[in-house]
Amino acid sequence: MPRDLHPRLLRGFVATAETLHFGRAAERLHIAQQALSRDIRTLEGLLGDPLFTRTTRSVGLTPAGQRLLPRVRRLLALHDEILAEAGGAGAARPLLLDLNSDVTGPDLTADRVLERARAAWPEGELLARFHGGLAAAAAELLAHRLDASFGRFAGLPAPVRVQLVQLPVRLERVSVMMADTHPLAARPRLRLEELAGHPVDICAGNPATTEWTDLGARLLRDHGLTAADPYVPPVGVDETARYLVRHGDPMLTTVGGPRIPGTVNVPLVEPVPLSLVSLVHRPGERHPGLRALAAAAGGLGAAEGWLRRPPGSWLPAADAALLPAG
Repeated sequence: MPRDLHPRLLRGFVATAETLHFGRAAERLHIAQQALSRDIRTLEGLLGDPLFTRTTRSVGLTPAGQRLLPRVRRLLALHDEILAEAGGAGAARPLLLDLNSDVTGPDLTADRVLERARAAWPEGELLARFHGGLAAAAAELLAHRLDASFGRFAGLPAPVRVQLVQLPVRLERVSVMMADTHPLAARPRLRLEELAGHPVDICAGNPATTEWTDLGARLLRDHGLTAADPYVPPVGVDETARYLVRHGDPMLTTVGGPRIPGTVNVPLVEPVPLSLVSLVHRPGERHPGLRALAAAAGGLGAAEGWLRRPPGSWLPAADAALLPAG
């Protein structure tokens, strides 16, 4: 007799693996707990390995379950994609995309890509979310609560990177944002050496943006500069303006970022620091909305030289290794 893995069994496995609780997993699937337990036993019998450790107080994944989970997620994603495409492009479920910021700017990469992708795929739905950083968004991607995000992929921990894939989108120029009363605020640009004696806020107090803190730490270390003390991060335009006045430290950001009243955004030069922004998603994802995003990013990048690296610029080796050859 052939051994068939019914999607119901696989969905039960994923729900239980994500909640580590049979009752909550059954509630998520809208089935009885006894039925879920039976499906898990059936799946374990088909595969010949226990997938969970069970005690009266806890549920955990066995090594076999840990190995199986990412493959089952990919298989279910492909299954859902086939069903969506069978119903036509317009039947695809909405794609959930993290923009990393709840404020807009004149040249924010994610905003511009999203705008072009929506125009190119009007029959679909691209829903924006704001998790505040790629580190936070990556956790949502791996939990299948998010489909795609933008950010600095090289700054994620290696165990996270191996579970995701990235498409290089843009080399963004790094700058500092500060209150317009700061002693350096009147400069049209700042040489990195001019930040000596001025601690730089690299968002070290924000666990959602550890990939950005990593970039800042590398930049400051390479140029003999000092990081500011970590603070609880602000949220929104008004709170960011108050934060910059209160703490007084220049905050590392990017050129073309959000416009915040009472602040200035000053480009850094000599050398020009860069940050590589990528489109990040799970491997094997074939959602038509993701294809629209990738095409939009490629079109904008080709037209505006988004991946062209200026001579003498600074970019961590880990980021440079992700750039396309040539």
